Amino acid sequence: MDEALKFDSYTTADALMEALQEVGISYLFCNLGSDHPSLIEALAKAKEEGKELPKAIICPHESVALSAAQGYAMLSSQPQGVIIHTDVGTQNLGGAVHNAFRARVPVFIFAGETPFTMDGELPGSRNSHVNYLQNIYDQRGILRSYVKWESDIRTGKNVKQLIYRAMQMAQSDPPGPVYLTGAREVLEEKVKKVPDTWGQWSPIEQSSLSKSGVNEIVSALSEARNPLLITSYLGRITKAVPELIEFCEKLAIPVVEQVPSYVNFPRDHPLHLGYDPNPFIPEADVIIAIDTDVPWVATQVQPKEDCKVYFIDLDPIKEEIPLWHIPSLKNYRADAYESLIQLNEDLVQRDMNEAQVQERYHRLANHHDDQREAWKQKEQAKGNTISPEWLTACLRNVVDDETIILDETITNTMTVSKHLPRSKTGTYFGSGGTSLGWNGGAAIGIKLADPSKTVVTLTGDGTYLFSVPASVHWMSRRYQAPFLTVIYNNEGWNATKQNLLKRYPDGMAKQTDRYWVNFDQSADLAKIAEAAGGAYARTVTDPKELPEILQQAMKEVKNGRSAVVDVRLAKISYQID
Repeated sequence: MDEALKFDSYTTADALMEALQEVGISYLFCNLGSDHPSLIEALAKAKEEGKELPKAIICPHESVALSAAQGYAMLSSQPQGVIIHTDVGTQNLGGAVHNAFRARVPVFIFAGETPFTMDGELPGSRNSHVNYLQNIYDQRGILRSYVKWESDIRTGKNVKQLIYRAMQMAQSDPPGPVYLTGAREVLEEKVKKVPDTWGQWSPIEQSSLSKSGVNEIVSALSEARNPLLITSYLGRITKAVPELIEFCEKLAIPVVEQVPSYVNFPRDHPLHLGYDPNPFIPEADVIIAIDTDVPWVATQVQPKEDCKVYFIDLDPIKEEIPLWHIPSLKNYRADAYESLIQLNEDLVQRDMNEAQVQERYHRLANHHDDQREAWKQKEQAKGNTISPEWLTACLRNVVDDETIILDETITNTMTVSKHLPRSKTGTYFGSGGTSLGWNGGAAIGIKLADPSKTVVTLTGDGTYLFSVPASVHWMSRRYQAPFLTVIYNNEGWNATKQNLLKRYPDGMAKQTDRYWVNFDQSADLAKIAEAAGGAYARTVTDPKELPEILQQAMKEVKNGRSAVVDVRLAKISYQID
């Protein structure tokens, strides 16, 4: 090595990067700024020395960076890192941090703080006007309501302990994002190397049901005539799904997925009864709500008074939601996988009323078949317009059982779930939150987590714009992470209109057809991706052309090029503002 390239200093930044490697982070999704010179230097030194560190991925927008980290973790169960710029980069995470927090996905987020010296008193002191403007009273307060843990590096001497603590917190149930900050002066501090002790910072072991809880739940189900199980994200732990299948088959318990963000139960299974629990709740005598945040909405439906409700969740009373209540007989803070193992073991020792179980199973299977047949009847092209059902049915012909579907279609999510059923774990994901724009970044993260997978994102037109598609598709080409995007384009914010009509079904907005949500002078959405990342770009208005264009788009993706198909659906009435 050239003498000029020998390195005789080891800084906080070097130790920080080393610790991130030790805790198992593979990628750092980065939007770098004036607070990161020492981190960039640490990466450059490591590359020159052949030292293995997490790979830095350049992200032109912070929300895409965090969505990518979330997507990677959702598929792999391995948390990744995000590096952003002071207060402004932190704010640019926007709703992406809400999604990671509500979805219980572990992510490590680091942001620099503005230098705390002005006159060169320490290395890293302020040297730009932006160092003054980015100095605020409480930068960590920006994210405090959305992270499990937040802290600031005060000295480089214990920076590894901070990284270990952050990741211990991020991965302990319920998991979630964590946030660490550090000013340039601290990051440039010269420190001594310390050994890797990450193995001593184990996260909390998974919790399980009490023996009395197992007995009470199984006893109640043994006596139930109309049991019901509701879940939303049990499938985040894929090995829990076979346990749920075994449990439900033993007792003939129907499963409803309420706003699912994973494959929680095979959607072609006879006991899968769809995505709307409301028709089943009034008659249920025992309800198991497991890994779900809102199993039903109280203003829409209520269980009968003598219904026994049991809630099993890592956070059964939703401690991070100020006002929340589901009237349940018992709330159990327990891991779904561990709990189902216990319940299944108990069932083996019970004498069940097999005739009653078999009768219920056949009755539910018939209901499942009738339900699917009714859904299938809607899969028809309507004249010269494209319906969401027809689009989804066409998509079914270009994907296979291994294709990973990301769904952020919002008002068409129910349609996607019904007409593009997924039965293999790890092949369907939703954001887990309510902020829009997750799907593009998440697709990149998922593709990086497993490059062998074919990834398809389904999005509304409004959500597509929220996803910062120029940044997404620049990254897609730069990092060879091709995927197919299909836009369910109804030329407006239909969710906003639908919500208004729930509250004011005969109001002035409806009478005058004015909602202030119309996108009827729609941009050429597919061309954004073509310009930014060389994507294959098509817009479709003719239902007869749709199957062939989707096939070609998928072919492009298989050949290593992203594709965006903007499908103009049957127009929803939106008055021009």
